[in-house]
Amino acid sequence: YQYLRRYKQMENLDRFTFVSSRIEGTEKECLECLMGFCGRSDPSWTELCNFTHFLNFQLKKCEKSVFCSPVVGNEFCGF
Repeated sequence: YQYLRRYKQMENLDRFTFVSSRIEGTEKECLECLMGFCGRSDPSWTELCNFTHFLNFQLKKCEKSVFCSPVVGNEFCGF
């Protein structure tokens, strides 16, 4: 949700890193944001769950990627 919220607000995500202890927004705002990005007009709970698990997996990989690190990432802005 932290990434999607910032993406929706057109913020720069190159320097953002997820912090699990940070609480942002309300449950309603989170659900509305997830529903807006999941790609389904009326998603089921299972579809939202699968979407969030897949997105979380991909974002963890991205954060660990050398191409997205502050050192190498400067050469690949927006990557």
